[in-house]
Amino acid sequence: MRVDTRYRYRIFAMLFFIALINYIDRGALSFAANAISAEFHFSKTELGVVLSYFGFGYLFGSLCGGFLADRLGTKKVWLLAGVLWSLLEIATAWAGELGVALFGGSAIMGFAVMRILFGFAEGPAYALMNKAIAHWAPDNERGMALGIGLLSTQVGALLTAPIAVGLLLLTNDWRLMFILLGVFSLIAMVIFARIFTDSPMQQPRASQAERELIMQGQQQSAAGPRLPWWRFFTSRTLVCNALGYFSFLYVTFTLVTWGPKYLQDSFHYDLHSLWYVAMIPWSGACITVLLGGKIADTLLKRSGNLRLARNLFAAVGLLCTGLCFMAIPWMASAAGIILLMTLGNALNALVNNVYWSVVIDVTPKSTVGTYSGMTLAIANLASILSPMLSGWLAEHFGYNAMFSATAAIAFGSMLAMTLLQPEKKLTATPPVSPDLAANMEAELRIR
Repeated sequence: MRVDTRYRYRIFAMLFFIALINYIDRGALSFAANAISAEFHFSKTELGVVLSYFGFGYLFGSLCGGFLADRLGTKKVWLLAGVLWSLLEIATAWAGELGVALFGGSAIMGFAVMRILFGFAEGPAYALMNKAIAHWAPDNERGMALGIGLLSTQVGALLTAPIAVGLLLLTNDWRLMFILLGVFSLIAMVIFARIFTDSPMQQPRASQAERELIMQGQQQSAAGPRLPWWRFFTSRTLVCNALGYFSFLYVTFTLVTWGPKYLQDSFHYDLHSLWYVAMIPWSGACITVLLGGKIADTLLKRSGNLRLARNLFAAVGLLCTGLCFMAIPWMASAAGIILLMTLGNALNALVNNVYWSVVIDVTPKSTVGTYSGMTLAIANLASILSPMLSGWLAEHFGYNAMFSATAAIAFGSMLAMTLLQPEKKLTATPPVSPDLAANMEAELRIR
């Protein structure tokens, strides 16, 4: 068997590919929103609720996925989740009919059940990716590896427009679009099963030299004991990091779920023009998500200061993101608004790798999956709040209110990221405060 000395890059590419499909599958509903709303008579508020159902399942899926990966292995959970979300993507074609038949004529309930289950199946993806990178990437390549994996979010959102719109125009049937996307996802999981392994030690095509390079480069992230789930909440860094990541997902889900309909309603783009116009806000983010990983690695390498590479870098990025979205209501032209959306989204993506790097910075590898899942679960409240709140704001106050709320969220997360302490590692024994330690020492002396 041929020995591959750079097999880890094939793993990083495979993670990107599967996460890319994950994102395209979840975003397709937004481009079918007008057709679905017309067929089932959904208002903007009702459509916002439909779009938010995904987040409820995604929250629990991200928790379960990371937890199960630490116990069953990353590959097994990836395959189970991938096959399940593919089948549910296909089943979405009949979500409305399911609601009418089983829930008293309520099409919304049919979409609710389907999207919650679909979100649960897709939830583990990014926690699993972070755990895989923790095993496959040496510390000095982590930012680059995370950048490749997280690029899937931006490229997925970018490609969802031409793929979804292309399938809609080609088939003239939103149901057939979901069926074709689900079938392709099943094929992708077969490819994934042949390439991916949980660690370099399990992959015969990875050379011994590569295995040693990876293991020697992970001295800062030793395996360590598995930590209980509740220790997550004893770490100010992990909690604030999750709140910071909330902003990234809020911006992303606002653009993914309401961006296409906003462009249709405000500037009257039809499907023939929407396929390329809806790509523009994601174009810059495809570059900055990779650039951000490189910047973070360079800052850490040159300064040796985690707070500079994590806290300051993230806070500046979020500040600029918030300013871009705050300016949108004051812009009159479609070109100017799309430019601000593109710039704000690019700045938001610039610091995406920081949130995942922080989890690896402070957590033993044996617990990275669980804590990555918990980070995603907390931040994923944005995937519930963003579509629902944006729909309500758009219906009652107009789309400008939706962008003002997005800016406020970015500023709040900016403050959370200034409070990180990424240099403090979590250990099996909870840290003891100085006062408590002094009292304990005094008691021992008395005895």
